[in-house]
Amino acid sequence: MSTMTETKKPAKLKVDNNSSLGGRVFDALNVIVLVGLALITVLPLLYVLAGSLANEAEISTRPFFLWPHKIVTEAYEYIFATPTFVRALLTTVIVTAVGMVVQVLLTFTMAYPLAKRYLPGRTLVLNLVIFTMVFTGGMIPTYLVVRDLGLLDSYWALILPLAINPFYLIIVKSFFQELPQALEEAARIDGCNEMGVFFKIVLPLSKPIIATFSLFYAVAIWNDYMSPLLYISDPNKWTLQILVRQLTNTDAAAALSQMDRTWVPPEQGLKFAVVVIATLPILFFYPFLQKHFAKGVLIGGVKE
Repeated sequence: MSTMTETKKPAKLKVDNNSSLGGRVFDALNVIVLVGLALITVLPLLYVLAGSLANEAEISTRPFFLWPHKIVTEAYEYIFATPTFVRALLTTVIVTAVGMVVQVLLTFTMAYPLAKRYLPGRTLVLNLVIFTMVFTGGMIPTYLVVRDLGLLDSYWALILPLAINPFYLIIVKSFFQELPQALEEAARIDGCNEMGVFFKIVLPLSKPIIATFSLFYAVAIWNDYMSPLLYISDPNKWTLQILVRQLTNTDAAAALSQMDRTWVPPEQGLKFAVVVIATLPILFFYPFLQKHFAKGVLIGGVKE
């Protein structure tokens, strides 16, 4: 009886010390590599920010620093007192906002019908979209098209030629295909047409992917340098990126044509300040939309 009443003690799991040690070493190496990559990314930004707040003497004597001895804001005061820079900044903000809305709207309105398997000619259109991912017309043919459409020196030249990214289009199409068809059928039974289904049912369910690709398109327009360089010849219509290029490649103060000649700011500090102002808007909005990135991209990456 004593034998029957005895309870078996659970067998102790053997811990492999070598495996545990190897796992700890692997984790430590991962942390070291990731911290190193983070420093490589963050330190230049901190140096540029510190340089924008330092005087010219400190910038020229200290090869690298992350905090200036004395904080000065002359460069920022000079920039925002200059009509040329303020105009370029407002131009970039407006072009980015309008371009983002236009590009997201065109991408989603094209992806929605392509997500319907019963659409006539759907396969042909998808093949043409994929073709554009491999082969492009090139810079000169694109310039000729923009010129013949009368878009030179127009802000639409910065928006329409890149209005639909084919890779984004395919991801959005895959996302739409994963939405429950029962919701769309119920909306049609209630009297909604296709446009009603799209705007009242599909888009409200697509907030993560809308946020994701809105930021992708906004970043692309904000950082676009080649399009303004090719299509905009009027200095009064320069975007921020063209002005940054002018400031960093030439004498910073001379590049701002409408400036106060009695006030000469630090040249290097002015360049740093312009780079900071051109970078901060994207860095500011990125954390608010970051939570949608993984969901918005991966949810549309399901194979058809």
